[in-house]
Amino acid sequence: MKNGSGSVGERLGTGGETHQTSNGNLPALTTQQGVPVSDDQNSLKVGARGPTALEDFHFREKIFHFDHERIPERVVHARGFGAHGYFENYQPLTDFTRADLFQRAGEKTPAFVRFSTVAGNKGSPDLARDVRGFAVKLYTKEGNWDIVGNNIPVFFIQDAIKFPDLIHAAKQEPDRGFPQAQTAHDNFWDFISLMPESVHMAMWIMSDRAIPRSFRFMEGFGVHTFRLVNAKGKSTFVKFHWKPKLGMQSVVWNEAVKINGADPDFHRRDMWQAIHSGKFPEWELGLQLFDEKFADEFQFDVLDATKLIPEELIPIHKVGRLVLDRCVDNFFAETEQVAFCTNNIVPGIDFSNDPLLQGRNFSYLDTQLKRLGSPNFTNIPVNAPKCPFATLQQDGHMALVNPKTRVNYEPNSWPGAEAGPRETPDKGFHSYPAQDEGPKLRARSESFADHYSQARQFYISQTPIEQSHIAASFTFELSKVERPDIRLRVVSHLMNVDEELANNVAMGLGLKGMPQRAQAAKPTASAIKASKALSILLNSHQTFEGRKLGMLVTDGVDSDLVAALKKALDKEGASYEFIAPTITGVKASDGSMIEANQKIDGGPSVLYDAVAVLISKQGADLIANEPAARDFVADAYAHSKFLGYSEEAQPFLTKVLGADKLDNGFIAIGNAKDTAKFVQECRKLRFWERANGHLSNVAAR
Repeated sequence: MKNGSGSVGERLGTGGETHQTSNGNLPALTTQQGVPVSDDQNSLKVGARGPTALEDFHFREKIFHFDHERIPERVVHARGFGAHGYFENYQPLTDFTRADLFQRAGEKTPAFVRFSTVAGNKGSPDLARDVRGFAVKLYTKEGNWDIVGNNIPVFFIQDAIKFPDLIHAAKQEPDRGFPQAQTAHDNFWDFISLMPESVHMAMWIMSDRAIPRSFRFMEGFGVHTFRLVNAKGKSTFVKFHWKPKLGMQSVVWNEAVKINGADPDFHRRDMWQAIHSGKFPEWELGLQLFDEKFADEFQFDVLDATKLIPEELIPIHKVGRLVLDRCVDNFFAETEQVAFCTNNIVPGIDFSNDPLLQGRNFSYLDTQLKRLGSPNFTNIPVNAPKCPFATLQQDGHMALVNPKTRVNYEPNSWPGAEAGPRETPDKGFHSYPAQDEGPKLRARSESFADHYSQARQFYISQTPIEQSHIAASFTFELSKVERPDIRLRVVSHLMNVDEELANNVAMGLGLKGMPQRAQAAKPTASAIKASKALSILLNSHQTFEGRKLGMLVTDGVDSDLVAALKKALDKEGASYEFIAPTITGVKASDGSMIEANQKIDGGPSVLYDAVAVLISKQGADLIANEPAARDFVADAYAHSKFLGYSEEAQPFLTKVLGADKLDNGFIAIGNAKDTAKFVQECRKLRFWERANGHLSNVAAR
């Protein structure tokens, strides 16, 4: 028979089992030792109904391998998605660094990127409210450089010794095993409320940054302060930023909850579809460069990972672009086995004394040894350098690269090539000779003590819509906390951030009175200025490129209207899917068939950035009482999405929402000119005026 992959002979065995044999067009199935397999359906037995023979090496190899297929999942960042690509350098950066990938304009360096959530297990949903990992492995000509970052530029803690406590508090509670992939529980907020240094990060994770629309629409940050070192040994401090070429976008919380139910693989699927459709995701690498003088005079300590440097003070210098153009060949071999280590740096890059970074440098290597089972994890192809490399390391579990000469030590006196690799003082890595001295002690610098000023800066930098989302997020999370004293402690910290925020959260929780303000090691800087760069909505790129429209269609839909809308979306660089009453699709007005991508109850509007309801009069009657069709419209309205509609759809919309709800976010589509106008409106991404009206009503009450 033909199965679409090659010629396969098929027969039934004596027990009725199916045997498929290669007829030459497909490779022969073998054991891991290359021995051809004659029967992969039956283990070797003593008689057809007898016991299994121990000598069945094929069965033992197959079952043993299966028994060991699962490696320990990552303690954090367990749920991830990876892709290959490249980094292209814009211009030489020789004044700042000797790093090889920055020496030549147009230099392309192979890259592998893994995006992830932090708190959830491997089976958790993509749209959990969480930090997103943004880890980049650059295979440079002088070794692998890992920028192991997040989509948020700061972190919860200032010293790595607190990392186990943070993660223990955030993960499912140990006596019950839930909730997972959620921070809405007592342990997490108990920890946060006793760690004022975490308040800044808490503002970020309660914002829309923690529920991104897609990996493609989120920023990435190296978090820590690093050093660039040039060929003359001069050092410049640097912070690394990844800026998405299509701009930022997030979902709203109610939408995130529903996406997790409709498609828990939403982020993975989005990235897969973008790459396979040739719409390769891109980011630009931006550097914040500053010297010792700025570091000494800056209001906050650049070694404090709970702080950022506003872009208004140190602008972002864009130096190259990251393009992801290939999905992995095998998810386990690459995405699961890729090993990132913050200590993987190359000549021209160096560390700072950030205590969180120093601890990560120790922890990551130890983690990979445990998770991948051997110091030879660097031999796995996704982890191996793509430049020539030679070590004198040997043996251990799964050793793939051992010395091939007699010599496995140095110094040695063997002549020629037999002597093995040698030091290269000129090209080799040199640590920057920073002068550090002081007493040996367990202490934290007083320069780390301001815990609220940048939290306030983040909040006042948001638009009213974004501020309302932050207040709603705190209210929701704390409503899941059982102990009243923990709720009060969190609100007491918010009082040091913004009185209005604290009052809104307290009101949402129904507190009878405000707690005493939390004691601050340093008072909140009242004169701190807003930073436009911290807001998602103030940095909109005003494009619908890379987004997706959901078109609800029925039999009799105007074929000219559909063609015009498709043309407008193609021109914009957006994609679209058809949602219909049945998966077989619908018959358009000209008799052509439109194949459905989703059945109405499998394609809710939460999966799309905007929607269009293009239905005939008969179609409107058909879906008038269909709950999924009504939800499609109601959710799009509730989530402030733009909604295009045909003339025949208006009675249906009015019936579902009410005539007074058809605001300026609804665009009538009657001809090709209207479709262009609709797509143009969609560039705004959301009709936030709808949500603003809701806020005004709340304020009035």
